[in-house]
Amino acid sequence: MDTLRALLVTYVFPPTGGVGTERVRKLAKYLPAHGVVPSVLTALNPSVPLIDKSTERDIAPGLEILRARTFEPSYAVKQAAWASSTAKPTAEKKSLVARAKGAVTFVAKQAMIPDPQILWQPDVQRVLATQLFRPHPTTDVVFITAPPFSSFLAAPIARARPGVAVVLDYRDEWQTTRTSYEMIGGKLASTIGSALETSILRLAHTVTTATEAFRENLLERFPFLEPSRVVAITNGYDPDDFPAKMPEPPKDRFVITYAGTVYKLTSPRGFLAGIRRLHEREPELAKHLEVRFIGRIVDTELDAFEGTEALGVKRVGFVDKDRVASELASGHVVLCLQDEIPGNERIYQAKIFELMYLGRPCLTMAPPGALKTLVERHRMGPVIAPRDADGVATWIADQLRAWKRGEYDVKSHAVDVDLYHRRTQAGQFADVFREALSRARR
Repeated sequence: MDTLRALLVTYVFPPTGGVGTERVRKLAKYLPAHGVVPSVLTALNPSVPLIDKSTERDIAPGLEILRARTFEPSYAVKQAAWASSTAKPTAEKKSLVARAKGAVTFVAKQAMIPDPQILWQPDVQRVLATQLFRPHPTTDVVFITAPPFSSFLAAPIARARPGVAVVLDYRDEWQTTRTSYEMIGGKLASTIGSALETSILRLAHTVTTATEAFRENLLERFPFLEPSRVVAITNGYDPDDFPAKMPEPPKDRFVITYAGTVYKLTSPRGFLAGIRRLHEREPELAKHLEVRFIGRIVDTELDAFEGTEALGVKRVGFVDKDRVASELASGHVVLCLQDEIPGNERIYQAKIFELMYLGRPCLTMAPPGALKTLVERHRMGPVIAPRDADGVATWIADQLRAWKRGEYDVKSHAVDVDLYHRRTQAGQFADVFREALSRARR
C-alpha cells in the first residue's frame, strides 16, 4: 500500500477545546495506521470560546502543523458586539452613537458570509499556495472540514494544483448553521451562501458527511453530485479518552449528567420543564435527584435554568476533556438533547458515540430522525420527544423508584458499539482519500 500525504484544513485544532476539534484531531491520530501521513493547517489565533490543553495529548510529536493568522477580533469582543446589536434598547442605547455602533455591528455580521471566520481565509490562501505550488509539493489530498464553512473557500486554490485531490467534509450542514450557532440569518446570507456552496461543491473530488441524512440531503439539493462521490462517515469514540477504571455513581442520590454545549439545537427547555413537573408531582421522590450540566451554556438558553438550582440542577461549566468521561460515568444516567428545529432531524451530536461506549443508560430527547434511529438501533435507552415534559417526569420517577428499591441497573447494554471506534473511521477516510486521489489523477 503506497503512502499517501494528506493536508487536513481545519479552523479548530488543539489547544482549542470543544467537540468541533474531535473529528480531525482523531483523524490526525489514526490515519498513519492506514498508510496516510497527515499534516494540519489550522488557525494561529482562533476566535473561540474554549481552550482545552488536555486534547494535545492526541498530537503526535512529529505531526506537521501549519498555522494561518485570522483577522477576527477575539471571541469576547465578537460576543459583546453581537449582543449589543440585538439587545433591547436602554436609555444609553437610545443615543445616536450607540445606535450607530449597533447598526454597524449588525451590518458587519450580515456581510461576513458564510461566517465570521472568512477573515481567516486571506492567510490560509497564502499558506496553502506556498505548500501546493513549490517545486516539490508534499500533498496528495487536501481535506477541508467545516464548520466554519468559510474554510471551504480554500477549495479553489487546492483544486488549481493538478493531481491534488480535494475532499470536503460536512461535520454539520451549511444551510442550517448560520441560524443555529449564535448567528443571525437573512435572505442575503441564504442566497449568497447557497451560490457559494454550489460552486465549491463542483470543485470537490469527494464529499464526506457526518450522517447518512446529511448525505441524502446534499444529493437531493445538488443533483449534479454523483452519489458515489458523497460518502457518509460518522463520528465515533476513542477508548484512550476514557480512564481505565470508571468511577461508580453515588449511593445517596440519583444523578443525571449532560456534557456539551447548550445552545439552540440542544435546548434543555423540555427536559427542565419535566424536572419542574416531577418536583410538583412528587417532591419527596424528586429530592433524591441531582442533574448536572457540564459545558458552556450560551446566553440564549440561560433563562431556561432560572430557579432550577433549588430543584437540584447544577451548572458545572466547562471541564477539560480529560475529566469529561469520569464526570459522566459518576452519574446513573447520561443525557443527550436535541430540540425540534427544522433540519435537526438529520443531526446527531458527536458526543452520542462516547455516551454509547461509556455504558451508562442514556436518556435521549430528540425528534424522529437520525439521532432517534441511532439510539434505538443500538439500544442505548429511551427516546422522548424534545418538549415532552410529562414523559420526562414519568420516566425519571420510574428510575428513582427502581433506584430506591435497589433494583436500578447502571449499565446501558448498548449493542454494536465497536462499529464507531475512531481507528475504524480513519480507515474509511483513508479509503476515501485514495479514491479521490485516483479521480484527481484521472
